[in-house]
Amino acid sequence: MTLWNGELPYYPQPRHPASFSVPLLIVILVFLCLAISFLLILPGIRGHSRWFWLVRVLLSLFIGAEIVAVHFSAEWSVGWVSTNTSYKAFSAARIRAHVGLHVGLEGINITLTGTPVQQLNETIDYNEQFSWRPGKNYAEDYEEALEKGLPDPVLYLAEKFTRSSPCGLYQQYRLAGYYASATLWVAFCLWLLSNALLSMPVPLYGGLAFLATGTFALFSVFVFASISSVPLCSLRLGSSALTTHYGAAFWVTLATGVLCLLLGGAVVSLHYARPSALRTFLDLNVKDCSNQARGGSPLNFHNPIHKQFGASDFTISTNL
Repeated sequence: MTLWNGELPYYPQPRHPASFSVPLLIVILVFLCLAISFLLILPGIRGHSRWFWLVRVLLSLFIGAEIVAVHFSAEWSVGWVSTNTSYKAFSAARIRAHVGLHVGLEGINITLTGTPVQQLNETIDYNEQFSWRPGKNYAEDYEEALEKGLPDPVLYLAEKFTRSSPCGLYQQYRLAGYYASATLWVAFCLWLLSNALLSMPVPLYGGLAFLATGTFALFSVFVFASISSVPLCSLRLGSSALTTHYGAAFWVTLATGVLCLLLGGAVVSLHYARPSALRTFLDLNVKDCSNQARGGSPLNFHNPIHKQFGASDFTISTNL
């Protein structure tokens, strides 16, 4: 291939991964580096607390990584179909292809792969991204796709998600993704707060923060699932219909929310039932904090200077 006016022929647009993106890769690498760093210092922790720290840190890093990573995943709602469909506008040629639709919180990805890939003297392997995240305009992405002359199946699915489409998919998925993303960021902040509180002698509040984290994670799932209550228009490609279902990101977020609720409930329950076991697991070397907080340990103050000068000694006793 040679360049023409600074662009590659046949396929000048950049390729975008359907279910994997650069921000997602960055998030995974950051949390993976944190996990590896912790594993390197793990041998320096003595005794049984080593294994307690191992479970705590790795489980917490998994929850935090999942909450952030699903923002950039296109696997919230997915669908695919194999069909015999038209290929280009103003052409009667038809192709046999596998069409995929991947919907995320910030946009959609559409894939078109020929079966076989080589048909009509072309390589039919398209992967297009259309985004509605802040700073991006879905209408502009769709106009660029029209100017590039992308295949009919890609333009057909992309048109269904435009603001002017009578299907209303744009408003449904965009609003669902916006509120789901907002609640997930709240869950991430609560996750940070819960980790800080569980490192202090206040495990009860850390457990409550974990419960709040799980609640907001589940709320994001329910917000995205609200689109299923609205009848969606049919997506027909040739003689086949494309139907969508919840993807891996949806189910992993649901599982993470339930996990946070279980962990938060366990911390709160142990705080009242077995506080010593909870302090052992959290490696909190705090003694008699609860007694001091309830005023059970008096503090005595005396002044030895009075005894030096023959004055009668006196003691001040107070309860905190």
